[in-house]
Amino acid sequence: MSSLPESLIVERQGEVAVLRLSRPRKRNALDDATVLGIEDFFARPPEGVRAVVLDAEGDHFCAGLDLSELDDRDVVAAMEHSRMWHRAFARLAEGRLPVVSVLKGAVVGGGLELASATHLRVAEDSTFYALPEGQHGLFVGGGGSVRVPRLIGVHRMTDMMLTGRVLDADEGHTLGLSHYRTGPGEGLARACELARTVAGNSAITNVAVLQALPRIAEASPDHGFMMESLVAAVASSSAEAQERMRAFLDGRGGKVSR
Repeated sequence: MSSLPESLIVERQGEVAVLRLSRPRKRNALDDATVLGIEDFFARPPEGVRAVVLDAEGDHFCAGLDLSELDDRDVVAAMEHSRMWHRAFARLAEGRLPVVSVLKGAVVGGGLELASATHLRVAEDSTFYALPEGQHGLFVGGGGSVRVPRLIGVHRMTDMMLTGRVLDADEGHTLGLSHYRTGPGEGLARACELARTVAGNSAITNVAVLQALPRIAEASPDHGFMMESLVAAVASSSAEAQERMRAFLDGRGGKVSR
């Protein structure tokens, strides 16, 4: 892993790495150095890490793009800047490590785009969601128009962008912006618990879920069934899968229970 900017801190907890946004005075707004640092981290994660928790210092997850960095970019430069965010967040979303984000306070604009690229989202009571780009004369540029509608639908994102509507933690959870809800200050512990569970899975299964499942879901049924068969065959033929099945059949593996 290459050196990261001061705006990112890494904490190791065994097979889980906690990657923490560290710009609390800016409500963890994303500047270029931070976005590129996220890309670098997921391009070269620490050896032995099997899951990541994306956390943030202070009271807010991320208030979006650091507007103080906006300058008079021409069309080409603005497009390249947007594509840089796409590339960085794709490293996270389409990599081999499951990512659990801890949401609190502002999850706004680019912060919602970043959160929507993570695989599991834990929201504390203080969480609120917004897409205020329309009020600033802007349009989402970090992948939000692709990822957010897949979570809540185009019609709800349209409402948020046209009216500046703010969703609270419960509204966001009901619509699908979070998977888990916790009380104040409980999000990190819950996210780390989930990450440890995920880290205990077979590595090949996690990669299949992260990389194959989204593509299967978007494919035609006929192509999806074929891809599913191929991925299932690869996963089940691995030595780790076969050992886990033997352990289950021998009574050494855990059974599903509530």
